[in-house]
Amino acid sequence: MAPVEVSVCSNEAEVISKLAKLVESKAQETLHKNSCFRVGLSGGSLIKFLCKGLPTISTAWPKWKFFFCDERLVPFDNPESTFGCYRKDLLSATPVTEDQFVTIDPNLNVEEAAKDYSRKIEQEFRISSSSLPKFDLLLLGIGPDGHTCSLFPNHALLREEKKWVAPISDSPKPPPCRVTLTLPVLNNCKCAVFVTTGESKAETLKEILEGTGLQPLPAALVRPNLGELHWIVDKEAAKLLL
Repeated sequence: MAPVEVSVCSNEAEVISKLAKLVESKAQETLHKNSCFRVGLSGGSLIKFLCKGLPTISTAWPKWKFFFCDERLVPFDNPESTFGCYRKDLLSATPVTEDQFVTIDPNLNVEEAAKDYSRKIEQEFRISSSSLPKFDLLLLGIGPDGHTCSLFPNHALLREEKKWVAPISDSPKPPPCRVTLTLPVLNNCKCAVFVTTGESKAETLKEILEGTGLQPLPAALVRPNLGELHWIVDKEAAKLLL
C-alpha cells in the first residue's frame, strides 16, 4: 500500500504551482518510457487549479490522453459537465485538442453510459476487461463529506469489485446521474494526487488522513497498491492535522 506524502502550501498560488510541477514531473517520467501519458481528471476546484497550472508546464502535449475519474450525465454545454469546463478553459490555454479527451456519451442512459465509457477505456489501454487499466496519474478532489469521484459515504459502490466504471443514479449531490471509476481502478494507478483547500475541509481531511471516524471515508480508501499517493493542501485545510 502506498505511503502518503502530504504537502502543505501557504496559499492557493503555491498549491497550483506544486500541483503543476508534480504533474510535469510525472509526465516526463512516463513519456521517457512510454508513448502516451494517461491522466484521469476530476471536477470541482481542481478544474481551476489545473487550468491555471498546466499552461505553465513544458511537455509533449500531443502524447497526453485525458480521461475522467467521474462525470455528470449532462450535455457538454451544461455548466455541470466536467468535460465542458475543461474544454472551455484548458483548450484555449494549452495546445491540447478535443480529441485527446475520452468522454462519456451524455445521450445514453446512465447504465449504458457507464458501459460505453468502460469500453472506451478498454480500447484506449488495449487490454481485456479481465484486467485493470493502470492510469499514469489520477487527479482527485474531496467533498465536504469525504467523497471522491462519485463514491459517496456508505454507498454500495464502495463495495464494487468487478466493474471498472459504475453508474450512479442516486447521487446525494446533484445531478443524480453520473458515471465513476471504481476503487479497484483507482487503487491500480501509478500515482494518485488529491488536492484540497480551505478551512471547510479541515475536519474531513483530518478524518481521512488520521482515521478519526468510525468508518473510513471514501477518499481514505484510495491507497494505490503499488503506486504513489500525494496530498497537496493549503494551510487552512491542514490546520487540524497532527
